[in-house]
Amino acid sequence: MTAPGSNRAEQVSWYFYDWANSAFATTVVTVFLGPWLTTVTKAAADADGFVHPLGIKIHAGSFFPYVVSLSVLAQVVVLPVLGAVADYSQGKKQLLGLFAYLGAGATLGLYFVEGTRYLPGGVLFLVANLSFGASVVVYNAFLPDIASADRRNVVSSYGWALGYLGGGLLLALNLALFSQAASLGLSVGHAVRINLASAGVWWAVFTLVPLFGLRNRQRAQQLRGGASYLTVGFRQLRRTLGRVRLYPQTVLFLVAYLLYNDGIQTVIALASQFGQEELGLPVSTLTLIILMVQFVAFFGAVVFNWVAAALGTKRAIITSLVIWTGTVTYAYGWLRTAGQFFVLGAVIAIVLGGSQALSRALYSLMIPKGQEAEYFSLYEVSERGTSWLGPLLFGLALQFTGSYRIAILSLSVFFMLGLGLLTFVDVRRAVIEAGNEPPPRM
Repeated sequence: MTAPGSNRAEQVSWYFYDWANSAFATTVVTVFLGPWLTTVTKAAADADGFVHPLGIKIHAGSFFPYVVSLSVLAQVVVLPVLGAVADYSQGKKQLLGLFAYLGAGATLGLYFVEGTRYLPGGVLFLVANLSFGASVVVYNAFLPDIASADRRNVVSSYGWALGYLGGGLLLALNLALFSQAASLGLSVGHAVRINLASAGVWWAVFTLVPLFGLRNRQRAQQLRGGASYLTVGFRQLRRTLGRVRLYPQTVLFLVAYLLYNDGIQTVIALASQFGQEELGLPVSTLTLIILMVQFVAFFGAVVFNWVAAALGTKRAIITSLVIWTGTVTYAYGWLRTAGQFFVLGAVIAIVLGGSQALSRALYSLMIPKGQEAEYFSLYEVSERGTSWLGPLLFGLALQFTGSYRIAILSLSVFFMLGLGLLTFVDVRRAVIEAGNEPPPRM
């Protein structure tokens, strides 16, 4: 077996899954689907602005946040069992491919969401987002295999950085298509649907790189008579949850992360909807802003790796959360123009990659060997595009107040609670409790 951290080629192939799946996170979740699905939902709404899927009364503007929330509730059920199965079977690469292509296929299906087809759009997004989360669980579980403890920050940061470049490049191509839609004889809606489908194609094609470059480290364990990987997965998950008390500092960090990253992911997922509905910005402007964020975030991920080297990983994350809290407060009280939205987007971009890449690297040190996928399944409940409490709170605040500004301000609760819990995490103790060797600087 190759020692973790010594195989540069495998690390590069691992980076490329971030490049592949970031197209879904940017083009679909962050930019186009929220405003487009909201437009389609409004077209299907009654005179009071409500739709009634399965007989449930929902404000048209709240439908997309609710679908995001529902997709993650599904992940809460599915991902922990998937993680246990992945650890037991040691078929991580095969599971990565399965969920990547299921998600890419559902994303391709978004091309057919038009007119009043808001419900099929919601179902396709639910499948795609659930598959996205499942694939990233397996992807993250490769990190301890390919990087030694003292290299985790660097490898994790480079993965995030390359992801921003990949997502940004496709978004630039999509913006070019969108801006030239009329001259190409395309309606705005048709251009948006092509862009959504392009994310599925991008995801599918570039997933081939990690599938060829990564390798499974251990043999699958033999199933005993009458057992299946699914039943074994449930049994292993029960054992893990029963032993979770042995890792109190890891659990404390995980709870803190689930809170603050839920706020991060909600801002990412719903920023375009806020810009369109509250500020009246056109989709072309929103796309340009998000495109800028992608490329600035590349440098932000690298810069925060340096900040972590100087201050320690935990202090670097705390710094980023203070900035996040300030951004949503500014959006509530002072954000008025497209220019201000650009500046705010640049500030967010600087801390975006750093807060997430460093959190992933830090968590990887706190989990026991041989159970990486299982523990990362718990972590992934609030990874990119998979927040649920945030969209739920945002949707409820909007439904009951009618104010997008109050809805965006409500997200500050997640940053403040997460930051507060993070200050109590003893990182060195967590690493030792998990049976790992603490690196020199954390």
